[in-house]
Amino acid sequence: MQDVPTLYGPVTRSQYEKAAQIRLLVCDVDGVLSNGFIYMGNNGEELKTFCTRDGAGMRALLNAGIEIAIITGRSSRIVSDRMKSLGVKHLVQGADEKLPHFEALLTTLGLDASQAAYMGDDTIDLPVMQACGLGIAVADAHPLVRARADMVTRLGGGVGAVREVCDLILQAQGLGDYPPEVSR
Repeated sequence: MQDVPTLYGPVTRSQYEKAAQIRLLVCDVDGVLSNGFIYMGNNGEELKTFCTRDGAGMRALLNAGIEIAIITGRSSRIVSDRMKSLGVKHLVQGADEKLPHFEALLTTLGLDASQAAYMGDDTIDLPVMQACGLGIAVADAHPLVRARADMVTRLGGGVGAVREVCDLILQAQGLGDYPPEVSR
C-alpha cells in the first residue's frame, strides 16, 4: 500500500483509513498533553505546561463533532481547568486502570472501539491502546508503547503531538482546509 501524505509527513494507508473512522479521541495527560514533567512548588502546588497548538487541534475536533475524552492516572485541578477551557466534557482522573473507563465511555457515547483513537506514552496506556481502533504513541513514549502502537507521532508529548493527530483525523475525514498536496 502506498503511504498518504499529511502535514507532518506520510502515514500508512491503514493508519489513514483508521483515522477516517474516528469519532472519539481519548488522551492521557502526563507525557501526552503535557511534556510529562510535574513542577512542584514549595507549598505543594502542582504546575504543568500545555501546548496551545494541541488545544487548538482539540477545539477543531470538537467543532467537527468528534468527541474528546481524557483518562489519566493522576488527579489535578489544573487538568480539570484546562479541559473545561477547551470544552472537553469527558474527564476521568485518578484512573489506576484505564480500560474499564474507556469501555464505559464507549457505552455512554454509543460507539464501537474501532471508532476510538487513544494517545498514550507509558505502559499503563497499553490496554486501551490495544483495545481501540487506532492506538497512538507519542514520539517520546516508552519503547514498549512505541513498539505496540498502530502509529507513532513525529512530535513529542506536550509539544504538538495531539495537534498532529487532530490534523490527521480531520484530514482523513475531509474536514480540514488542507493544501492539495496533502488532500485525499
